Amino acid sequence: MTTKKQGLWATIRRIAASDRISGLIMLGFALAGLLLANLPFTAHAFERLEEFRIAIPHTNIDMGLGHWVQDGLLTVFFLTVGLELKQELTTGSLSNPKAAAVPMLCAVGGMLVPPALFIAVISLFAHFGPGGAGELVIASGTSFSFSEMSQGWAVPTATDIAFSLAVLALFARALPGSIRAFLMTLATVDDLLAIILIAVFFSSVNAWYWFIGIAACAVVWFFLVRMQKVPWLAVVIVGVLAWVMMFEAGIHPTLAGVLVGLLTPARERFGEKSPRAERYAEKLQPFSALLALPIFALFATGVHFESLTWALFVSPVVIAVIVALVIGKPLGIMITAWLSTHLAGLKMAKGLRVRDMFPAACACGIGFTVSFLIASLAYEDAELSAESRFGVLIASLIAAVISGILLSRQSKRFEIAQRQSSEASDQHDDADEEVETVLEDGTIAVSQMIGTKTRTK
Repeated sequence: MTTKKQGLWATIRRIAASDRISGLIMLGFALAGLLLANLPFTAHAFERLEEFRIAIPHTNIDMGLGHWVQDGLLTVFFLTVGLELKQELTTGSLSNPKAAAVPMLCAVGGMLVPPALFIAVISLFAHFGPGGAGELVIASGTSFSFSEMSQGWAVPTATDIAFSLAVLALFARALPGSIRAFLMTLATVDDLLAIILIAVFFSSVNAWYWFIGIAACAVVWFFLVRMQKVPWLAVVIVGVLAWVMMFEAGIHPTLAGVLVGLLTPARERFGEKSPRAERYAEKLQPFSALLALPIFALFATGVHFESLTWALFVSPVVIAVIVALVIGKPLGIMITAWLSTHLAGLKMAKGLRVRDMFPAACACGIGFTVSFLIASLAYEDAELSAESRFGVLIASLIAAVISGILLSRQSKRFEIAQRQSSEASDQHDDADEEVETVLEDGTIAVSQMIGTKTRTK
């Protein structure tokens, strides 16, 4: 029985570690949520499930199941992100800022351009749209002011690292590892910036004394996870307390996961073979990729529309999100990459040019997880929040299709170039292996040396 359990767990870990499979699972749950919330025979049951309330006694925490998934279960994902960030900052791609400078700057550029395009599109609709002066009409016919709709400026700023890497795994098998490393570094910094953005712009600070509690939890966690034998029960209790205090303080509670993740040691201790942050992230990966993210996607896209019509696709907020993610993300990344290499004197990875990054930059237009979260935080109005999340879903699918096509074509070009280079090398080796020898009678003998050189295919 134990052997079977170990085999099952190993299979689950392999699935979770596959960017391709876990990304497709999350997409499947997202589409399922949209259908369940809008099919006549499932919409009411799904709404009741989402609104089923769960409270923690003696606290102000009383939320529906949908909010528990968004604020509670998603903390597992943010804890994994925090652990991975700590590892990258300590020993990974972000430990050498000079080497990672271009993708780090590209992450910043990729977060600055989309909000500008979002505001520009909203402004155009406000001036030339069907509503009155300064009014914007969404698919349901409800009018909103420019200031109300522009509150969603941060929705298209984030890149979904899981989905973007899934697209890369599906369509870019022959690409050099430097492109994947570039995308990984960019997406990691993007996650860090998104976390800062949520903390600064989407938190309403309450009583100051909760911050003392958060600081106390952080200190206790810091020492607990550095003990030779980690007391896991105490660690779990401290983690839950940090989450509760984040919630009571008015900070989005999922950031508790990031906080404790960043406080976990990322170097080997007590003769361990691997750092604790790396090991903990690997253990949490199945729960994050196959539990937290799919269920979050199910409820995030599970928004009910009175009618799924073509009017949704031309709604101002939907168009603005699509333009910002599909065009703004790659535009910001490519402009920043060009400026940093041509004007700032920074260098790309060996063998890469700026234009080689365009297909991967298009994959960064896949917003999904964090964009869904920001959409639910940015808009108080349920209709605006629903339409912005619909825009994120459509934009992510468009970006995935475009980047998939471009990456596939780029991968084929690299594959052909590698094959031609290998054939040319073989011909060169064969020519070098022919040895001419002049004998005493003047005869020229041509001999071929076999196996004198190592060939790489």
